[in-house]
Amino acid sequence: MLRREDVLIVDGYNMIGAWPELERLKADKLEDARDRLLDLLANYQSYAGLSVYVVFDAFRVPGLGAEFKQNRLQVVYTREKETADECIERLVGEMASVSRNLYVATSDQTEQRVAFGRGALRLSARELKLAIEDGKREIERTLRKEPPPKRNPLGGILKPDIQLRMERLRRGQSLPEEEDGSE
Repeated sequence: MLRREDVLIVDGYNMIGAWPELERLKADKLEDARDRLLDLLANYQSYAGLSVYVVFDAFRVPGLGAEFKQNRLQVVYTREKETADECIERLVGEMASVSRNLYVATSDQTEQRVAFGRGALRLSARELKLAIEDGKREIERTLRKEPPPKRNPLGGILKPDIQLRMERLRRGQSLPEEEDGSE
């Protein structure tokens, strides 16, 4: 039986151009920016439990393109005369029916609309960067064995009997007569 999983398709050069850290690396050496992006996405893939495809545009590079795994990421260099957008659209078409949730990360508005029209959910470069940063903070917190942030900020303030009454109200349960003050 084939296991359906969440898939994230990332427009690699779009992220490099949108994230200041990667843009600075690209100014010195494009390969360093690509490697850093792949490192960030590999960590995020492990944290988020999804499959990540990273597409790099090789439109003007002669050849058949390339596809390989690096750090469990699927890295795709487009074929000659195929743009990253065309490759992403092709991948969305191939994966829309076999993945549980399919996401496309790009800040290209046209590409977002096309991917959404083909059944993918869209993430901007900024949204993906924030998700990666949140994942990194969660991993660091776990490694330091810090408790997760409290979901109920009133939990440490209210007396236990009041907390119990509020929880019963939240769940739609009636309060016992002796607790609610009625006779």
